[in-house]
Amino acid sequence: TIYVPAGAMSPNTTNGCAGLSQVELSNGPEIKVLDFDASSDENAQFTVCFPKSWNEGTLTFQAFWTVTGTNTGTVAWGLSGVSIADDVSINTAFGTNVVATAKAFSGTSNDMTVSAVSGTVTVASAAVNTQTYFQIMRDVSADDQSGDARLLGIKLFYTTDAKNDA
Repeated sequence: TIYVPAGAMSPNTTNGCAGLSQVELSNGPEIKVLDFDASSDENAQFTVCFPKSWNEGTLTFQAFWTVTGTNTGTVAWGLSGVSIADDVSINTAFGTNVVATAKAFSGTSNDMTVSAVSGTVTVASAAVNTQTYFQIMRDVSADDQSGDARLLGIKLFYTTDAKNDA
């Protein structure tokens, strides 16, 4: 697995979520979050350079998130990706967006919430020695949470076909 925290993500220029915020809670850790509105689909992006042992196959993901408030509505996260090799245009379309099953929030403000593991995500142009760009989005047509969903991070699950990167 690879965990990508919200602090390593950037809101999209068009239809982007809010910028990174550091939130001080009354006890415990301060959290870094990206807020995604309830009224429209919003996006953020991040990059990963997978190890050579990645089999360039499909992957799955889990979102780690919270809500400030007590609404128990559901939140649905989607992910798409594209790998870019040396001497290839970065201006290449993402693969198909895959939305994980929406999960209901507990209703307790700032509770940690972990989405179900998604279905398989096919990364467009997946290959070794590439930089992989991902787009995470809140799919408001698939959820009913009335508050902002605060993304804490994403865990990516991928398969290897070698013991190491030698």
